[in-house]
Amino acid sequence: MSVLSPEAPPDALASRLAAEIAGERREVAAFAYCDSRGTPLGMLRIASSSSAWVDLPLRRIVADAVLLDAVRVVMAHNHPAGEAWPSRADRDVTARLARALAAVDTRLVDHVVVGRGGATWSFRAAGLL
Repeated sequence: MSVLSPEAPPDALASRLAAEIAGERREVAAFAYCDSRGTPLGMLRIASSSSAWVDLPLRRIVADAVLLDAVRVVMAHNHPAGEAWPSRADRDVTARLARALAAVDTRLVDHVVVGRGGATWSFRAAGLL
């Protein structure tokens, strides 16, 4: 993954993550771990062998946030064969991840779903985060 600019706002981070996974043929999730000013501290990319789903290791995502001393996390994942609209599973895992991160004083700032053709849907913009 490319380097993100220091102190990038959450929208810019989410857009950058979304752009980087938009053309993937299989489902990919990408995470940016940030400090309180929005400066990226680390990145994580999880690729699936499937075009229909990606297994998110919540324990690893939370552990990485703790190890990096991140207070914000921005997430994006793609739907290479479909719409940007989040599935029920997407909504459930987002809620579970937000709760797990909150338990270690870290906020899930956004989760952007990227559909075929680069269309996006943001949990933050929809008022769900």
